[in-house]
Amino acid sequence: MNTYLSDSKAYAAVCSARFRTLLQYRAAAFAGFGTQLFWALIYIMIFEAFYRSSPATQPMTYPEVVTYIWLCQAFLVILPFNADPDIRAMVRSGNVVYELLRPANLYFFWYSRAIAQRTAPGVFRALPILIIALVFFEMDLPPDFLAAGAWFISMIFAVLISAALTNLLNISLLWTLSGEGISVLLAASAGLLSGLTIPLVFFPDWSQAFIAFLPYRYVMDIPFRFYLGHLSADQIWNHLPFQIGHLVALIAAGRLILNRGIRRLVAQGG
Repeated sequence: MNTYLSDSKAYAAVCSARFRTLLQYRAAAFAGFGTQLFWALIYIMIFEAFYRSSPATQPMTYPEVVTYIWLCQAFLVILPFNADPDIRAMVRSGNVVYELLRPANLYFFWYSRAIAQRTAPGVFRALPILIIALVFFEMDLPPDFLAAGAWFISMIFAVLISAALTNLLNISLLWTLSGEGISVLLAASAGLLSGLTIPLVFFPDWSQAFIAFLPYRYVMDIPFRFYLGHLSADQIWNHLPFQIGHLVALIAAGRLILNRGIRRLVAQGG
């Protein structure tokens, strides 16, 4: 038990240190804030034109879509868009072999960094975007405390799932070195199938089973629909087991692939 507690404290310290390091990139965060504000307004105008031109009943109301869009832009950075640049540099230089000497499980060491990577950049983006959207752009608050609680719980697992996907990107660097191809594929699929581009309820019925099988919907779509009240708070117990299941499966797959990669690892230059 003491060993597990000690390991947990070590990984928490790694996450905290990486989080504080990433907080230093304030200029990038504020630039991202401006970009995401712009894109949110573009998406809202597109959907406003869609709702005005279509007399059909839609699966979400226009105010719900507006709030959904603002949430997507506020929490954009939690999507697994890119691998850890420091790990990429270590793989390219061969210094990744020093990672094997750490007195810690390499998977969870990298996973702790991935959690920080998926959260720290959003500190200076999410709050300003949410404040501006709530005050000036018709974003709604959760309908009640139960909806807010379900959203918060679901968001915790959303970050953990995204960090596990990010760690798979990190591990893929042991084979690809640059990881650019896999990063582009993952970013494109995550953006489309998480609800960032279009809320998933607008996808055709025949695609819903496929979307439900993938973990992406649990990174954005499901948590945000709890926020809206589009999914009632008591439905958290229907979706939480799937979030946990995806998280466990991704971590298990990551550890398996990493162990295989370590056994076959040949450092650059020797």
